Amino acid sequence: MDLRGLVRRTAMNRPAVFAVTLPGATELRLEAEAEVRRRGWPVAGAPAAADLLVVCGVPAPEDAEWLDRMERSMPDPAVRIVVRESGQVAHALGIARRDLTDRAVTPRGGHMDDRSEAPVGEPGDNQRGEHQRHGDEHGHGAHHDSSPPAAPEGQGRDDHGMGHSHGGHAAHSGHEGHGHKQSADHAADMGHVDHLGHGGHMDHMGHDMHAMGEVAGLPMAERADDRDELRLDQLHVPFGPGLSDWPAGLVLRLTLQGDVVQGVEVDHLPVASGHRPPFWDEPWLRAAHGEEVTRGGAVRRRCAAHLDSAGRLLAVVGWDDVAGRCRRLRDELLSGASREGIGGGLRRTAQRVGRSRALRWSIAGLGELPTDRARAAGVTGPALAADGDAHDRLLMWLSEVERGLEELDDTRPLAPDDRTGPRGRLDGPQPPSQALLDVLPELLTGAEFACARIIVASLDPDLDELALATVPGAAHA
Repeated sequence: MDLRGLVRRTAMNRPAVFAVTLPGATELRLEAEAEVRRRGWPVAGAPAAADLLVVCGVPAPEDAEWLDRMERSMPDPAVRIVVRESGQVAHALGIARRDLTDRAVTPRGGHMDDRSEAPVGEPGDNQRGEHQRHGDEHGHGAHHDSSPPAAPEGQGRDDHGMGHSHGGHAAHSGHEGHGHKQSADHAADMGHVDHLGHGGHMDHMGHDMHAMGEVAGLPMAERADDRDELRLDQLHVPFGPGLSDWPAGLVLRLTLQGDVVQGVEVDHLPVASGHRPPFWDEPWLRAAHGEEVTRGGAVRRRCAAHLDSAGRLLAVVGWDDVAGRCRRLRDELLSGASREGIGGGLRRTAQRVGRSRALRWSIAGLGELPTDRARAAGVTGPALAADGDAHDRLLMWLSEVERGLEELDDTRPLAPDDRTGPRGRLDGPQPPSQALLDVLPELLTGAEFACARIIVASLDPDLDELALATVPGAAHA
C-alpha cells in the first residue's frame, strides 16, 4: 500500500457523515445521530464534504433521481447506505466504514464506480448497506464553538458533534440591518442537488423554471417587477428536501429577486400513513386509542421533541456546541434519564440560550407571528403561545422543557382526551404541522434568502403529522 493509500484508509476510520431523513423515519434519524456521536465521527453539512451518505427511511422509486444526484456530488471514495428499520444503524455504519476503507485504496476505474444496492434494515440482508457514492457539505472536526458568532457569516464554518456547516445553512448577515450574506455556491448547490422529479407531486426543475433558458444546465434568471416596480432578475430556486437540519421531506420553491424572497410554494415528498403514528405524537395518539400511557412518558416525549427542534435552530444559526447539548439531552430523555440526572444540564442550557445577546441579535425579528395571526391560521402549540419571532419560539420550547421537568416521573395515566402534542392540538380540523406549513409563505415572503432556513427551523413542522389526516380517529378522534 502506498503512503497516499494509507492516509486515505486511515481517514476513512472516521468518515464524515451526511444523513438524509425521509418522511416517517424520525426514530431512525435520532438513532443515527446518537450512534454517529457515540463513534465520534464528524458530521458533514452537505454531500460535497461527506464520505458516507446515510438515508434514513424507505426511499420511494421517485426518490432515486435526487438521491443519486446527491451521491454524485460526493468525493471519492464514498458510500451510501439505506437504513430501513430501527436497531440496524450501528451495524450498517460498521459495514459502511469497512467498505469505505476498502475503497480508499482502490484506484479509479476499480469497484468504486460499481454501485451495488443492498439496503440495510432486515436481518436477511447481505449486510453491505445500499452503496451509492457521494453526499453533502463540509467535513468537520470534533471541537465545539463556545458561543454563537457575533456576526455569523456561515461560509467555511464547521459544525461539530451534531452541528452542521453553515455555508449550507444560509448563514446570515443583514436582516433588519444585521447584514446577512448568502453563499452563491450554496444556492447553486441547492438548485442542482435538490430539484426533484416526483411525477404529479414534484415536478422536475426543468418544468418548474417557467420557460427560463439554461446555460451549462443551470437555469438563467428571468425579469419581473419587484415591490418597487423595478424590472429585476427573478430566479426560481428549489430548497430541500436533502438539507441538514431540515424538516424531513419538505420542499420550498422560492422566487428570488436579488436576495429577497418574492414568492413561496410549499411542497413535500409523499407522506404515507404507516403502522405507527408519528414518532413525536405517539403517546397522545396511543392514549386516544385506549392504550395506557403515563403522563410522565408523554411529557418526556414532548420535552425531547422541543430539544430536537431547539437543536435544529441553534445548528442553523451556528451555535454548534449548544445545539449538540440539546441533542444529547434529547437522547438522555428518550433513554429514560431521571429528573435529578438531567435537570441541572437542562436548566444550564436554557439559561445560557436565554442570556445570549448575540443569539438574540442574530434571529430577533425573523418570522414574526403574533398570536392573532397564528390563531387565524389555525396554529396551536408553542408557535401560538410564543406570540413573536424566531427567538421567542426558541425560548418557548426551552421554557416548556423546564416546566416539564417536574412531571417526568408522573406515573398517572394520560387522559384519553389530552390531545396536545409537541406542535399543538392533534384533535383539530387539521394536523398541527399543516398549519405551520400554511403560514410559511407569509413569513418567508419579503424576507432575505439567508434568513429562510432560520424561519423554517423556528417553526420546525413535522411532515409525518400530515399522515394523521388519513388515519381514522387520529386527528379527529
